[in-house]
Amino acid sequence: MIRKFLVFLFAIVILSGCVKKGEDVIKIGIAGPMTGDQAKMGMDFRNGVTLAVEEWNRKGGVSGRKIELIIGDDQRDPKQAVSVANKLVTQGVKGVIGHFNSSCSIPASDVYDRAGIPMITPASTNPQLTEKGHYGVFRVCGRDDQQGKVAADFVTRELKIKKLAVIHDKTTYGQGLADEFNKFLGGKAEVVYYGGIVQGDKDFKTVLISIREKAPELIYFGGIYPEGGLMVKQAREIGMTVPFMSGDGVIDPKFVEIAGAEAAEGTYLTFSPDPNTIPTAKEFIVQYTKRFGELGPYSAYAYDAANIMLKAIEAAGVTEGKAVMDKLHSMEFAGTLGNIKFDSKGDITVAPYVVWITKGGKFTEYWKP
Repeated sequence: MIRKFLVFLFAIVILSGCVKKGEDVIKIGIAGPMTGDQAKMGMDFRNGVTLAVEEWNRKGGVSGRKIELIIGDDQRDPKQAVSVANKLVTQGVKGVIGHFNSSCSIPASDVYDRAGIPMITPASTNPQLTEKGHYGVFRVCGRDDQQGKVAADFVTRELKIKKLAVIHDKTTYGQGLADEFNKFLGGKAEVVYYGGIVQGDKDFKTVLISIREKAPELIYFGGIYPEGGLMVKQAREIGMTVPFMSGDGVIDPKFVEIAGAEAAEGTYLTFSPDPNTIPTAKEFIVQYTKRFGELGPYSAYAYDAANIMLKAIEAAGVTEGKAVMDKLHSMEFAGTLGNIKFDSKGDITVAPYVVWITKGGKFTEYWKP
């Protein structure tokens, strides 16, 4: 009888220790395409957040509680994103950094909103995300209505293009960006072709031949680097020499790798300013490259998003969602790319897009509005 009691007492002690350990950890989710053709972007996210969390944990965590990362792979699929969101909620995360694709972030945001969990996306630029009115949804990047305007101004004012084609990948992000670009052209240039391709397809020569017949002076693409790279490569293969332009979804070394440096040469891309020219990013770049190698386009954004989430939790003094959201709305945060403040919708108050150009297989900042 005494032995049974001692076994029972030992079990209680062990369970108590487990509960205490669980209470000492703050779980943060990372969600994005960790596998598949956009896995490079997902890994950039993961690396940026990992670096931030490692730094916090070395200093003792948040108010003495260590941070644990929970990874969710949405495979750039909206349905999978909802499944990932539900799983992260079930696993007890107190905040989410993600998703990458707007088509994933938008439906996933409904799940987090119902659960009262704040999310900060480093990269989803479609305006619909923050126009839904969810109090706990934020982004540290800009919006496509800002990005599209900069691209349209560049094409009409700087390049003085009069005739162009617009193509997109039919996704929330790609078509949304193409629509914003088209809207801000404002009739200053004639759109001789407007149409879509299917994300994941590999052969775009038929549509490119159709575009070639209309003799545009530039082709604008709304989409991501796997299709963007193939499209530029195949355009050169059929003798098209007109420049391409796209957005932040294409500005990745993978684009040049897929297209080939020669075919990619002269492609214009909208994105934020070069972090190597920003003093506040210097230490982050040193530490990131030492830990993970080459900096990805959204590595700094993911790093900032994680730090902002953790600073808000620390300032709130609790992990309760509404309290953390209140801090996210009210505080100003020092980020690698500068100070960050959110407006009432969860958008950043300043979103500086510039135009880059691809030269010699590298991306170079080219034009500021």
